[in-house]
Amino acid sequence: MTTLLFISFAYLMLGAHALRGGDYGLVFFILGAAGLAFSRERWAGNITGVLLGCGSLLWLEKGAALIALRVNTGGEWIRLALIMGALYSFTLFVCVYCFSPSGRARFNRAEEQGWFRASIFLLAALLLEITRNKVHFPILLADRFFPGWGRAEIFLLAFYASWLGGRMYKPEGAKAMRPRIWALFSLVFFGQLLLGLSGFEQFLMTGKLHLPVPALIAAGPVYRGSGFFMPILFTVSVLLVGPAWCSHLCYIGAWDDQCSRIGKLRPAKDFNSRLIWVRLVLLVLVVLCAWAMRAAGVSSFFAVWSAALFGLLGIMIMLFISRRMGMMIHCTTFCPMGIVSNLLGRISLWRMKISADCCKCMKCSRACRYGALQPKDIEAGRPGLSCTLCGDCISSCSGSSLGYSLPFINAGTSRRVFLVMVIALHALFLGVARI
Repeated sequence: MTTLLFISFAYLMLGAHALRGGDYGLVFFILGAAGLAFSRERWAGNITGVLLGCGSLLWLEKGAALIALRVNTGGEWIRLALIMGALYSFTLFVCVYCFSPSGRARFNRAEEQGWFRASIFLLAALLLEITRNKVHFPILLADRFFPGWGRAEIFLLAFYASWLGGRMYKPEGAKAMRPRIWALFSLVFFGQLLLGLSGFEQFLMTGKLHLPVPALIAAGPVYRGSGFFMPILFTVSVLLVGPAWCSHLCYIGAWDDQCSRIGKLRPAKDFNSRLIWVRLVLLVLVVLCAWAMRAAGVSSFFAVWSAALFGLLGIMIMLFISRRMGMMIHCTTFCPMGIVSNLLGRISLWRMKISADCCKCMKCSRACRYGALQPKDIEAGRPGLSCTLCGDCISSCSGSSLGYSLPFINAGTSRRVFLVMVIALHALFLGVARI
């Protein structure tokens, strides 16, 4: 009980400071974090320690600034220094306690997930905070509808991401949860689009509508000569998590995934892997068409309808071919950005490796919806180019011969680091999922 009182008091002092500054969203974040301390799970203890460590630095910074102000104005500063020093020391003491043997005994549940889930929470919160501060308009919905409450949304999304990490910690859980949260992201994305089109402009990111066809990530800026936000976001995301953009973060890919799950998954040997290069031809054609339309002065009306027809053709492929094949044919043979993701992903450090003790049972091949685990790929010890690091194959391998790979790091740690990155990005994308 004494421990909880100390932690609660440290948080309440920080909350009072935020309340005095009128930042009600930060107050919500701090009180929410204080609520986590009532859990005995290790990840909650790690978050408490990190946040209170940051809080102690805040007291140090504010104290130094206030003392300097008092000194410069000739005011009395010794009592202020004692008060701020006490706040700093107390908050730092509670921070250190969370990582001490006594603190570890207090937060002793699910220790193996401690830093894993805490890292997801902290990274998601950091990415959302950076995005909120760097964008010149209110990018979070909370700030649009309730100005100043953005950090409340950040806490909720970070908490959701951490919860999701617990559900995806084991490969079986990740295989079950990935299509669900991917579909959730797509639902939120297009739900906000429909609301925006219905007249609720707060749901549109900038008030200027962009057609949600992945090919326009490349073709749009070529036609407009501006608007490079999406290409930059796409490139950074692929560099961070490789081609996992196509299996975790793409707003359209979730549709192809759901269509492929309606049909019966067919063996990879029935899929001609050379078809994945059709996407490169389509990429060149799409970019050339965009350039030609701009050079010819084609109206935006005609350009938008051309892009819409391209998108509709992709949907037809999902409904009639992906569904029949039980594989993601749209993503592997039609989407131009899919091949960009696969090729650009080669620059990233992420790889999926098959160890030498693989028994060639082909269970992983039957689990892959991207046609990336054909017999020749398994013989080569690595998935084919169309692999998107979805991870569905890992749980199907009874011999643990398949897994994520980072240089100098074992497969288990590599997988956890990958999940930290991709789940945090999922929370970020969910928070800014608007056109």
